Amino acid sequence: MTNTRTAARIGAVCLGTVMLVGIAGVAAAEEQHDDGAVDVQVQIVELTEPGVLAMTVANAATTLTENGSTATERQFTGQLPTVTVTDTRTADEIPAGAGWYVIGTSSDFIGDAGQPAIGAGHLGWAPHLIDGGDAGLVAEGEVVDTVMDEDDPGAEDPFGLVDQELLALVIDSAAIAPEGQWTANADLFLRTPVTVEPGNYVSTLTLSLFE
Repeated sequence: MTNTRTAARIGAVCLGTVMLVGIAGVAAAEEQHDDGAVDVQVQIVELTEPGVLAMTVANAATTLTENGSTATERQFTGQLPTVTVTDTRTADEIPAGAGWYVIGTSSDFIGDAGQPAIGAGHLGWAPHLIDGGDAGLVAEGEVVDTVMDEDDPGAEDPFGLVDQELLALVIDSAAIAPEGQWTANADLFLRTPVTVEPGNYVSTLTLSLFE
Protein backbone atom coordinates (compact mmCIF):
# COMPACT_ATOMS: atom_id res chain seq x y z
CA MET A 1 0.00 0.00 0.00
CA THR A 2 2.86 2.36 0.84
CA ASN A 3 4.44 1.95 -2.58
CA THR A 4 1.09 2.55 -4.30
CA ARG A 5 0.45 5.77 -2.31
CA THR A 6 3.98 7.03 -2.92
CA ALA A 7 3.72 6.34 -6.63
CA ALA A 8 0.36 8.10 -6.73
CA ARG A 9 1.82 11.21 -5.05
CA ILE A 10 4.80 11.31 -7.40
CA GLY A 11 2.46 10.91 -10.35
CA ALA A 12 0.30 13.76 -9.08
CA VAL A 13 3.32 16.07 -8.97
CA CYS A 14 4.29 15.12 -12.50
CA LEU A 15 0.87 15.12 -14.12
CA GLY A 16 -1.14 17.64 -12.09
CA THR A 17 -4.90 17.16 -11.93
CA VAL A 18 -4.83 14.16 -14.24
CA MET A 19 -3.57 11.98 -11.41
CA LEU A 20 -6.19 13.15 -8.91
CA VAL A 21 -8.57 10.54 -10.23
CA GLY A 22 -5.97 7.83 -9.55
CA ILE A 23 -5.39 9.12 -6.01
CA ALA A 24 -9.11 9.08 -5.29
CA GLY A 25 -9.31 5.51 -6.55
CA VAL A 26 -6.54 4.33 -4.23
CA ALA A 27 -8.09 6.08 -1.22
CA ALA A 28 -11.47 4.48 -1.85
CA ALA A 29 -9.91 0.99 -1.92
CA GLU A 30 -8.17 1.35 1.48
CA GLU A 31 -9.65 0.21 4.77
CA GLN A 32 -8.97 2.30 7.86
CA HIS A 33 -8.02 0.21 10.89
CA ASP A 34 -7.30 2.70 13.64
CA ASP A 35 -6.93 6.36 14.61
CA GLY A 36 -4.19 8.10 16.55
CA ALA A 37 -3.97 11.52 18.18
CA VAL A 38 -1.04 13.61 19.34
CA ASP A 39 -1.34 16.43 21.85
CA VAL A 40 0.93 19.32 20.87
CA GLN A 41 2.11 21.23 23.92
CA VAL A 42 4.16 24.36 24.40
CA GLN A 43 5.21 26.28 27.47
CA ILE A 44 5.48 30.05 27.03
CA VAL A 45 7.24 31.48 30.02
CA GLU A 46 6.62 34.96 31.28
CA LEU A 47 9.10 37.52 29.97
CA THR A 48 11.56 38.55 32.65
CA GLU A 49 13.54 41.09 30.64
CA PRO A 50 12.36 44.71 30.74
CA GLY A 51 9.92 45.63 27.98
CA VAL A 52 10.88 47.82 25.05
CA LEU A 53 9.37 50.54 22.90
CA ALA A 54 10.01 49.87 19.21
CA MET A 55 8.83 50.75 15.71
CA THR A 56 8.66 48.69 12.51
CA VAL A 57 7.73 49.66 8.93
CA ALA A 58 5.96 47.10 6.75
CA ASN A 59 7.99 47.78 3.59
CA ALA A 60 11.20 49.60 2.74
CA ALA A 61 9.83 51.16 -0.46
CA THR A 62 6.67 52.57 -2.01
CA THR A 63 5.84 53.97 -5.44
CA LEU A 64 3.96 57.12 -6.39
CA THR A 65 1.89 57.15 -9.57
CA GLU A 66 0.35 60.08 -11.43
CA ASN A 67 -3.16 60.84 -10.24
CA GLY A 68 -5.14 64.09 -10.14
CA SER A 69 -2.87 66.24 -12.31
CA THR A 70 -4.24 69.48 -13.75
CA ALA A 71 -3.24 71.87 -16.52
CA THR A 72 -1.02 73.77 -14.08
CA GLU A 73 0.18 71.08 -11.68
CA ARG A 74 1.22 67.44 -11.78
CA GLN A 75 0.37 65.18 -8.87
CA PHE A 76 1.67 61.73 -7.96
CA THR A 77 0.09 59.76 -5.13
CA GLY A 78 0.77 56.63 -3.09
CA GLN A 79 0.71 55.29 0.45
CA LEU A 80 3.20 55.12 3.25
CA PRO A 81 3.72 51.48 4.30
CA THR A 82 2.10 50.60 7.61
CA VAL A 83 4.05 51.81 10.62
CA THR A 84 3.68 49.74 13.81
CA VAL A 85 4.64 50.96 17.27
CA THR A 86 5.02 48.21 19.87
CA ASP A 87 5.42 48.79 23.59
CA THR A 88 6.05 45.68 25.69
CA ARG A 89 6.75 47.60 28.88
CA THR A 90 4.50 47.48 31.90
CA ALA A 91 3.06 50.71 33.24
CA ASP A 92 5.63 50.56 36.06
CA GLU A 93 8.50 50.50 33.56
CA ILE A 94 7.37 53.65 31.76
CA PRO A 95 8.69 56.97 33.11
CA ALA A 96 6.00 59.15 34.65
CA GLY A 97 4.47 61.51 32.11
CA ALA A 98 6.28 59.90 29.16
CA GLY A 99 4.66 59.75 25.74
CA TRP A 100 5.86 58.64 22.32
CA TYR A 101 5.59 60.12 18.84
CA VAL A 102 6.56 59.16 15.29
CA ILE A 103 7.82 61.81 12.88
CA GLY A 104 8.75 61.78 9.20
CA THR A 105 11.26 63.80 7.17
CA SER A 106 11.89 63.49 3.44
CA SER A 107 15.00 64.09 1.40
CA ASP A 108 14.87 65.71 -2.04
CA PHE A 109 13.85 63.57 -5.03
CA ILE A 110 17.01 62.86 -7.02
CA GLY A 111 16.78 61.99 -10.71
CA ASP A 112 18.63 59.04 -12.20
CA ALA A 113 19.73 60.92 -15.32
CA GLY A 114 20.98 64.18 -13.91
CA GLN A 115 17.65 66.02 -14.07
CA PRO A 116 17.15 68.79 -11.50
CA ALA A 117 16.14 67.52 -8.07
CA ILE A 118 12.58 67.93 -6.81
CA GLY A 119 12.70 69.50 -3.36
CA ALA A 120 11.27 67.67 -0.36
CA GLY A 121 8.82 70.55 0.03
CA HIS A 122 6.89 69.11 -2.91
CA LEU A 123 6.01 65.94 -0.92
CA GLY A 124 3.12 66.03 1.53
CA TRP A 125 1.10 63.51 3.51
CA ALA A 126 -2.21 62.88 5.25
CA PRO A 127 -1.67 60.55 8.26
CA HIS A 128 -4.25 57.90 9.20
CA LEU A 129 -4.57 55.71 12.27
CA ILE A 130 -5.23 52.09 11.34
CA ASP A 131 -5.45 50.80 14.91
CA GLY A 132 -5.22 53.44 17.61
CA GLY A 133 -6.26 51.13 20.43
CA ASP A 134 -9.46 50.93 22.44
CA ALA A 135 -8.56 53.80 24.76
CA GLY A 136 -8.57 56.26 21.89
CA LEU A 137 -5.54 58.08 23.26
CA VAL A 138 -3.33 57.76 20.17
CA ALA A 139 -3.72 60.67 17.76
CA GLU A 140 -2.76 60.96 14.11
CA GLY A 141 -0.77 63.90 12.82
CA GLU A 142 -2.14 66.77 10.75
CA VAL A 143 -2.19 66.93 6.96
CA VAL A 144 1.00 68.47 5.58
CA ASP A 145 0.49 70.14 2.20
CA THR A 146 3.26 71.08 -0.23
CA VAL A 147 4.97 74.26 -1.39
CA MET A 148 2.70 74.09 -4.42
CA ASP A 149 -0.20 74.89 -2.05
CA GLU A 150 1.29 78.02 -0.49
CA ASP A 151 -1.24 80.27 -2.23
CA ASP A 152 -4.19 78.06 -1.22
CA PRO A 153 -5.92 79.58 1.84
CA GLY A 154 -7.27 76.14 2.76
CA ALA A 155 -3.88 74.44 2.77
CA GLU A 156 -2.58 72.99 6.03
CA ASP A 157 1.14 73.46 6.72
CA PRO A 158 2.10 74.05 3.05
CA PHE A 159 5.77 73.30 3.57
CA GLY A 160 6.09 69.63 2.62
CA LEU A 161 7.96 67.00 4.57
CA VAL A 162 11.15 69.04 4.87
CA ASP A 163 11.15 68.95 8.66
CA GLN A 164 10.03 66.60 11.40
CA GLU A 165 6.33 66.19 10.65
CA LEU A 166 4.07 64.23 12.97
CA LEU A 167 2.61 60.87 11.93
CA ALA A 168 1.15 59.77 15.29
CA LEU A 169 1.57 60.38 19.01
CA VAL A 170 0.33 59.56 22.48
CA ILE A 171 0.68 61.88 25.45
CA ASP A 172 0.71 59.23 28.23
CA SER A 173 2.38 55.93 27.38
CA ALA A 174 1.53 54.35 30.73
CA ALA A 175 -2.19 54.90 30.18
CA ILE A 176 -2.21 52.69 27.07
CA ALA A 177 0.51 50.22 28.06
CA PRO A 178 -1.83 47.18 28.24
CA GLU A 179 -2.80 47.63 24.57
CA GLY A 180 0.79 47.07 23.48
CA GLN A 181 0.62 47.83 19.74
CA TRP A 182 -0.69 50.52 17.38
CA THR A 183 -0.54 51.06 13.61
CA ALA A 184 -0.74 54.02 11.25
CA ASN A 185 0.01 54.94 7.65
CA ALA A 186 -0.37 58.03 5.47
CA ASP A 187 -1.52 59.08 2.02
CA LEU A 188 1.48 60.51 0.18
CA PHE A 189 1.28 63.12 -2.57
CA LEU A 190 4.00 64.73 -4.67
CA ARG A 191 2.97 67.97 -6.40
CA THR A 192 5.18 69.60 -9.04
CA PRO A 193 4.93 72.20 -11.81
CA VAL A 194 3.92 70.84 -15.21
CA THR A 195 7.41 71.80 -16.40
CA VAL A 196 9.07 69.17 -14.21
CA GLU A 197 11.70 67.16 -16.08
CA PRO A 198 10.54 63.62 -16.93
CA GLY A 199 12.47 60.66 -15.58
CA ASN A 200 12.85 58.42 -12.58
CA TYR A 201 13.37 59.99 -9.17
CA VAL A 202 13.99 58.59 -5.70
CA SER A 203 13.68 60.11 -2.24
CA THR A 204 14.18 58.76 1.27
CA LEU A 205 11.41 59.32 3.82
CA THR A 206 12.93 58.79 7.25
CA LEU A 207 10.59 57.77 10.07
CA SER A 208 11.71 58.14 13.67
CA LEU A 209 10.18 57.09 17.01
CA PHE A 210 10.84 59.27 20.04
CA GLU A 211 9.74 59.25 23.66
